[in-house]
Order: sequence, then structure tokens, then C-alpha cells
Amino acid sequence: MLPGGGLVRASAAYHRSEDVPGRTWGLYMDPFWAPTWPSRMLPWENMALPVDFDEAVEAIDEAYKIISDGGMVEVGCQGGIGRTGTVIACWAIRDGIVPSEAVQWVRDTYILRAVETPIQEWWVEWYGAHVNGTTAPPRPRGSR
Repeated sequence: MLPGGGLVRASAAYHRSEDVPGRTWGLYMDPFWAPTWPSRMLPWENMALPVDFDEAVEAIDEAYKIISDGGMVEVGCQGGIGRTGTVIACWAIRDGIVPSEAVQWVRDTYILRAVETPIQEWWVEWYGAHVNGTTAPPRPRGSR
């Protein structure tokens, strides 16, 4: 559950299920999912950044709108930790958590290892700056 009460189901591809009670829509960051239900596939390599930032913002915001309208969104990647946690942190920002605290919020409420890499942590800060109209932190050197 998000800070504002929205329903989210975080999952790993190896826990993929056709029958998830209440699932309205899905946002997935790994081709292992191959969903047959209403969803969107977001190109995003494991342990890295989204392939296209604009597409990622659009997909995350599309899913958040469904959550805000009372739907339950399933979000998942291969392991259900890094990319999945990153997206949940972005939704927490939409719900009012400040960007600098969003990663810790996900780790405290979902799984301690969520948002696995420093570049994913940076991307949460970038997303927060993007949606709040503030200056994004500089991208770490050598990151992909």
C-alpha cells in the first residue's frame, strides 16, 4: 500500500500469476512477464536506468493514475526488488514523500534491498525533481 492508501502489488517474474484478485493493470520492466492482462511493458535493463526517461515517466504516471482512481496495479521486474522498488519509490513521491526519503520509505515498507543500485537511487531523485519542477541532481559518472 502506498502512503496515500493506493493499492500496489509488487512481484517478481518467477511469481507471475494469471489470477491475481483485484489486479486492474500491470507495469512490468522485464520481458519474462509477457502479460496477457491489461498492462504496459517498460524497457528497463536490470540494475540500470530506464531506456527512455520520458517513456518511463509516462508509464509510471499512467499507472499512478490508475492507482489514484482506485485500481490495483501490479508492478514487477525479474526479481521484484530493484526496478520494482524504484517504481514504488516514484509512486511514493507522487503520494507526498519527499524524493530524498522515498528510497528509504520503500526499504522500510516493502523490502530492505529495494532500489538495488546507486544509479536507481539517483533516478528516484531525478524523477522527484522532474515531477516537482526542481533541479535534478547531477547524474553519477560512469553510470548507465
